[in-house]
Amino acid sequence: MSLELITIPCLSDNYAFILFNNENRSALLVDAPEAEPINKVINQNNLNLEKIFITHHHSDHVDGLAKILERHEAITIGAKVDTHRLPRLDQYVEAGDKISFENQTGEIFDVSGHTVGHIALYFSSQNFLFSGDSLMALGCGRLFEGTAEQMWHSLSQLMDLPDATLICSGHEYTANNSSFALTINPENPDLIKRSEEVKLAWTKNLFTVPSTLELEKKTNPFLRPFDKNIRKNLNMIGSTDEEVFRKIRFLKDKF
Repeated sequence: MSLELITIPCLSDNYAFILFNNENRSALLVDAPEAEPINKVINQNNLNLEKIFITHHHSDHVDGLAKILERHEAITIGAKVDTHRLPRLDQYVEAGDKISFENQTGEIFDVSGHTVGHIALYFSSQNFLFSGDSLMALGCGRLFEGTAEQMWHSLSQLMDLPDATLICSGHEYTANNSSFALTINPENPDLIKRSEEVKLAWTKNLFTVPSTLELEKKTNPFLRPFDKNIRKNLNMIGSTDEEVFRKIRFLKDKF
């Protein structure tokens, strides 16, 4: 059985996602930035919201939860280590745990870095990764709580997923990320091509999320600290991948 995906823009640049079964209209929501647009999509598509998965505790990912739950009796799922910072939870999960939805199994990944306790949800049978603010289109989340070591470990495990995996990340930051990426990897033809596509999408008010893991591995500098040109441009030829990643994150923070 194939599940369908709806991408929902919320707030100024957030995304929520709904997976649903087109036959019985059962739905799973990932993150709850804002209630109104999410409830609107649920109603317009005649969906039955069964589960809500929260990637991390930041307000722009949970502030809509209470009002959504006023209208829908859904099971809420989030990180066990973050129960003290999250709204009401019905199910507590950690890395390696599985959750079921419509006879499909989703695996939990610990993707700490942006926050400590950030989790991602991966449906291997559907090629969907809900990465929140860990791996993003042409970027990764700022390190508010975690370390560069933690984030690099998080991204490294995600890079082992199949190339066809759809990266459903939590924000529309791709244009800014593209501009930054070109400052440290201007020689990359795949990045140049993608940057032009991002500009075109921006002018047409189109989503650039989700992307594919294959595309991220070719163009996202945060997944490419081993790249010889990036290392040369940063004067870090002899450095470790983690050291180069840390430098890229530092430069992006100042960009």
